[in-house]
Amino acid sequence: MSSSPRPAPRLLQTGPLVPSLAEPLNARYTVERLFDHPDPLTWLRAEGARFDGIACSAGLGFSADLLPLLPALQVVSSYGVGLDKIPQDALRARGIPLATTGGVLDDCVADAAWALLMALGRRVVEADAYVRSGQWAQDGLNQFPLGRRISGARLGVVGLGRIGQVVARRAAGFDMRVAYHSRRPVAGVPWRHEPDLCALARDSDFLVLITAGGEATRHLVNAPVLEALGPRGYLINVARGSVVDEAALLQALASGQIAGAGLDVFDNEPAISAAMRAAPRTLLMPHIASATEETRQAMAQRVIDNLDAWFERGELVSPAL
Repeated sequence: MSSSPRPAPRLLQTGPLVPSLAEPLNARYTVERLFDHPDPLTWLRAEGARFDGIACSAGLGFSADLLPLLPALQVVSSYGVGLDKIPQDALRARGIPLATTGGVLDDCVADAAWALLMALGRRVVEADAYVRSGQWAQDGLNQFPLGRRISGARLGVVGLGRIGQVVARRAAGFDMRVAYHSRRPVAGVPWRHEPDLCALARDSDFLVLITAGGEATRHLVNAPVLEALGPRGYLINVARGSVVDEAALLQALASGQIAGAGLDVFDNEPAISAAMRAAPRTLLMPHIASATEETRQAMAQRVIDNLDAWFERGELVSPAL
């Protein structure tokens, strides 16, 4: 007599997910959406024991308040690589593993950092507006402001994880001198480690932020760092908005203390401040550094691959905890 098939594991979806993930997730697992319930915590107190896993996104995460209501929780699989909105300490205390989509978005995030860097240095957006407005025809040749040379410039990278290393490798094609700042030197890399962030900023034409978010790095880039970067230095942030003291950045931009900033992430996104929207010498993107068709599909697949590997073999493809 054949045994009946094992029921699909039950997943708690803590927030909206892109269709390319939500649809296959629902096809493979029994999924309940926490945000469909008017009083999620009350509902979870009654139903939480049924769930084996959490599917979430790095952008929204979930509160540690949920965990005591999920006594059977085995695993969390997150869409994205950010950890600042996920209760890592509470998961670690319970021994619950966390998987992210690390490794599949590195190239696209690095590409976005370089897009901001080059567009700022060569005034690409300003030049496009200048041509479209008809101003070029009125001014004649050679009237547009000069840009900055990328080749041979000095690149500082703050955070040398997987993405930071991709950013740094790209610089070889531009014959740039590269140094990086992190809590400790990274073994096996060819670039110089600079333990003093102000010193790195002072020695950089372009300072790229790709470090983790969270309290440990909150306002890591502050007024002294921006002062060290100086009036010819550009700031590129594809990390988290919390890494930069936004008030200090706005002051530095308004006063010309730095040359400009290219930002994909902000405090209080998507409702960023009016002052930031109006800030001079900036390029602003709506947190889309990983937003390509290929990478977003790969991220969705990685969430599912992590869950499948856990429930089938007790392993994770890309563990973060």
